Amino acid sequence: MRMLMLVIVMALGLTANAQGRRGERMERLTPEQRVELHLKKMTLDLDLNEKQQVEVKKLLTEQSKKHEQVKATVKARKEEGVKPTADERYEMQSKRLDDEIAMQKEMKKILTAEQFEKFKKMREERKEKVARRANKIKKRERR
Repeated sequence: MRMLMLVIVMALGLTANAQGRRGERMERLTPEQRVELHLKKMTLDLDLNEKQQVEVKKLLTEQSKKHEQVKATVKARKEEGVKPTADERYEMQSKRLDDEIAMQKEMKKILTAEQFEKFKKMREERKEKVARRANKIKKRERR
C-alpha cells in the first residue's frame, strides 16, 4: 500500500512539473544564427559551391537586417496601439513584394538554372507550409 501511494505521489509530481513547462518559450536565435542555419540548409538542398555560399550569405544578411528593421517598426507601432491605414498596409506589402522580386533576381544571378528552379520550388513549399500553419491558427482562434 505504501509503495502504491509513493508511486501515485511521484506520478502526480512528474505530471505537474511537465505541465508547468508548457507555457515557457524557447530562447530565440540571433539574426546571425538564423542566417547561418538558412545558408547551411540552402547549401545542402542546392549544393552551393564556396563562391555561391559567400554571395548568398551576403544576400541573406541584407535581407535579415531589413526584416529586423520592419519587425522593430511593427512592434513599436503595436505598442503605441496605432494600426496602419489602408495606404500604409499597401505600401508595406508593395515594399515587401519589391524586396522579394529583388531577392529573386539576385538569386537568379548567383545560382545555376537547375539550382534556381529548385530554389523556387523550395520557396513555394515554404509558402504553402506557412499558409497551412496560419489557417490552423485561425481555426484555433475561432473556437
